[in-house]
Amino acid sequence: MSFGTNPVVNTPFAAPRQHYQLGEDGQPTGVLVDGRRPSVQIVPVPQARRQKKEPELDLGDLAQRVEENRLVNRIRERVDAWRKSPDRLSRVTPETRRLIEHWTDPDRTRKLFFCQIEALETLIYLTEVDPGRFRGEIEEANEEANPGLTRLASKMATGSGKTTVMAMIIAWHAVNKARHRNSSRFTDAFLVVCPGITIKDRLRVLMPSDPENVYAALDLVPTDLRDGLGKARIVITNYHAFMPRETLQVSKLNRQVLGGLEGEKRFVETDGQMVRRVAKDLMGRKGILVLNDEAHHCYRHRELTAQEKLDAEEKDEAKRAEEAARVWITGIEAFDRVLGIKTVHDLSATPFNLKGSGYPEGSLFKWVVSDFSLLDAIESGIVKVPRIPVLDDRVAGEMPLFRNLYRNIQAGDRPLPRKGRAKQSKIAMDPQDLPGLLESALGALYGHYAEIHEAWEREPLLGRPPVFIVVCNNTTTSKLVYDHIAGYEIEDPEGGPSRFVPGRLKLFQNIDDNGREARPMRTLLIDSEQLDSGEALSDEFLRAAGPEIARFKEEMRRRGQGDPEKLSPQDILREVMNTVGRPGKLGGDIRCVVSVSMLTEGWDANTVTHILGVRAFGTQLLCEQVVGRGLRRMSYEVDRATGLFPVEYADVLGIPFTFANASKTKTAPKPPPPVTHVRTRRDRPDLEIRFPRVQGYRVVFPRRPLTATFTENSRYELTPDMIPTQVENEPFIGEGITFDLREDAERLRLKSVIFDVAGHTLRKYFRDDEGAVEVWRFPELVRITERWFDTCLVTRGEVPKQFMKFRQFADEAANRIYTACARGQAAGGGTERTLPILDPFTPEGSTNHVDFTTTKTLLFKTRLSPVDHVVADSEWELAFAETLERMKDVVVSYVKNHALQFEIPYHYAGAERRYRPDYVVRLRDGGAKPLNLVVEIKGLKDNKDAAKADVATGIWVPAVNAAGRFGRWAFVEIGQDIFEAERVLRGIAAGKREAA
Repeated sequence: MSFGTNPVVNTPFAAPRQHYQLGEDGQPTGVLVDGRRPSVQIVPVPQARRQKKEPELDLGDLAQRVEENRLVNRIRERVDAWRKSPDRLSRVTPETRRLIEHWTDPDRTRKLFFCQIEALETLIYLTEVDPGRFRGEIEEANEEANPGLTRLASKMATGSGKTTVMAMIIAWHAVNKARHRNSSRFTDAFLVVCPGITIKDRLRVLMPSDPENVYAALDLVPTDLRDGLGKARIVITNYHAFMPRETLQVSKLNRQVLGGLEGEKRFVETDGQMVRRVAKDLMGRKGILVLNDEAHHCYRHRELTAQEKLDAEEKDEAKRAEEAARVWITGIEAFDRVLGIKTVHDLSATPFNLKGSGYPEGSLFKWVVSDFSLLDAIESGIVKVPRIPVLDDRVAGEMPLFRNLYRNIQAGDRPLPRKGRAKQSKIAMDPQDLPGLLESALGALYGHYAEIHEAWEREPLLGRPPVFIVVCNNTTTSKLVYDHIAGYEIEDPEGGPSRFVPGRLKLFQNIDDNGREARPMRTLLIDSEQLDSGEALSDEFLRAAGPEIARFKEEMRRRGQGDPEKLSPQDILREVMNTVGRPGKLGGDIRCVVSVSMLTEGWDANTVTHILGVRAFGTQLLCEQVVGRGLRRMSYEVDRATGLFPVEYADVLGIPFTFANASKTKTAPKPPPPVTHVRTRRDRPDLEIRFPRVQGYRVVFPRRPLTATFTENSRYELTPDMIPTQVENEPFIGEGITFDLREDAERLRLKSVIFDVAGHTLRKYFRDDEGAVEVWRFPELVRITERWFDTCLVTRGEVPKQFMKFRQFADEAANRIYTACARGQAAGGGTERTLPILDPFTPEGSTNHVDFTTTKTLLFKTRLSPVDHVVADSEWELAFAETLERMKDVVVSYVKNHALQFEIPYHYAGAERRYRPDYVVRLRDGGAKPLNLVVEIKGLKDNKDAAKADVATGIWVPAVNAAGRFGRWAFVEIGQDIFEAERVLRGIAAGKREAA
């Protein structure tokens, strides 16, 4: 099947609108169909006895078929209906409503993927909206496989943001628990469990205290709810920590004596001791929430059926998987016995039963409640598209030899060594003499890699190479392939000097053609299983990787990155692995990773362009896990012409991945956009800009007549686009009818609508310290409201002003009237009565802490800003920065409001929102200290823009100035005219505020 020229057919920020149809064998047919694909699972089934077509997977007596995930689809249908219902947010707590509005705000700087929001919406629906509808089915599924536990699984493709979803789950529970302390639905205690140390290092971003925490980086929690997040207790661990440790060291003889007839006595931790060691911070909390990352490793093993046959290598792998799963699930059960577990949330791209688990191979966990599959992610552009061999020029057989490389090598005359044959293999295998099929596959994929590398080299700002990964079946094979690729050392048996043999693939050489060590290192040998366990690396691996580790230590010393002797070899290798593809880091120059094990998770390098599989693959599950290591996108910049992500590719050999064959056209992966590190310049301390972090406002009106000052931003425009005046209904046959909404509205006296709006304003904003409505203000509010109707309310077409009777429009009128009253009080000398409500944890922000990377290309190097680059969204924003740089006589410093968390709270459409102005500019205006000017660059304005500016000028600026601790502040909007910008700024600096 071919996707055609571009498989990306949906935006990642909305529900899929179309999809490629799947055939009965689970492969896309190439037919594009409207609507979203139902959730389906491709499962192995018995093969027919006669089959003309050569099977793509080495499944023995198994083939594949497509099965519908019925529970997922039924839940999805209900969630979709709830999402579209007009009253959906009235069925959740106010805190959950605030989070959903924040996550789905179309004006977000960093939009969340639809699949991330859907995963949370599903959990919210099952917890808050309709908890009883599917409870029985979910309990039944758990009782069969996880007795005593409630597990809910969210299936999300690799690269679609599972870590972000975990953070959203934590935020949802924590902010609700902070405001509903007695609620049994929510908790503020979280245990995050992952498969290894590598992932544990990466998941530290789930800690709100971490400098790179995902809550701040992706703006996941509104400012007014962050105090609840701060109360959460979060523990992150790898499942290996659940293994009970010995509490007393006793000799083997004494154990036998003490154990008597029962055998050796063991002195190991109790459940309580293990839980306290792993999660001391959670002690005392009841009803914790567990988040299982890569949850397909966590299951209860069942006895194999008689039909299930495994060879020696599969038995060994199944045994290791079974032991890991046993430790994981029994550890969680221990936490349930000690602390009590509310819910276990599983997150995985592949929540399937593994071969040898005792359950049908490849079958979906029965407690999966939401699904965004790999093919969904491909069609939404969230991940790269894997390209696999579809044709070669051999005569026999339908499948290309490179499709299932390992099986074809093992069927030849020179098979690769299997597990446990290390001694024989060292004699039989020579790195310079690999099996021909393996050497030719390496050469073919490397030849394409060299083309891509050359293309990337022509982009001098990239600073990072494409990455080639090789996934092997055991340490013997991985060392063999590594030596062939990178080069190796041969010791003289008679004690003479060693001899270095160069690697066969030039771009990956660690030993160059002259027999010298290449610098920096290009190829990394890694054992993922040993690295993730946290235990000491085996002697065999240390011997193999010893030269690499020594060179990385030397590199750390050269770069001044701490004392490497204080770090273990696995700490150093984890740092290298975690920084592959990151310029300036220890792994930034790595071009090739040769791995034993599968790199099944925990590695988020996004520069992988080529993958070679040199191991057995029995199911699509294993294929998807390995291919997933290369599918993370390099760029998340939307193509402005299409509104979609541009397609990116990863080329794959040796992995019989049938789920999505890419186009046969030869399209070279484009180089990723340059990554620019934007940060505060430490040599510009005098340019620092500090700003208040305002959560809300406290406006207390004195007991004297109100004064309302209306401005251009007090205007509100009511048009037929917002509410129709006429609706025509027609049948297939017969007479039509027209509904005229004006007739009903015009029956109302305008004065009565004004009274209603004034009353709504009074009840919403004018209450005393005890919460009682200040009813004595009603007459003057009626007069002020009448003036607003006369001077600020504009209607278009034939829309009558009586339409302001509708609540959504009355809300906007109340917001503007209230802001005008606050502005009038400030102008009359009452500024001491308008004060900001500041963030209790971080009341003041600063440009001293800017540090992020970006792939945006509209950049400007600064001289007058404390931050080294302006990251712009338009050419005009760059032109404005250039204008500021020319105005050294009046501009002290400036900063583009990007990654600063500088926000102005305001209300619009019945919800509290956050507004991020474009710039903060410090101007010399003759005052004792510079004026802090908030600048918004705006062309055409709508009602929402006017609401932002109205609050900024009428409440935010007076409140911040009244606080007296943040200096002097002002606000200005500038049209998109470069000459106008300079005139306005110079006018403000000269004291001519009317120029603004």
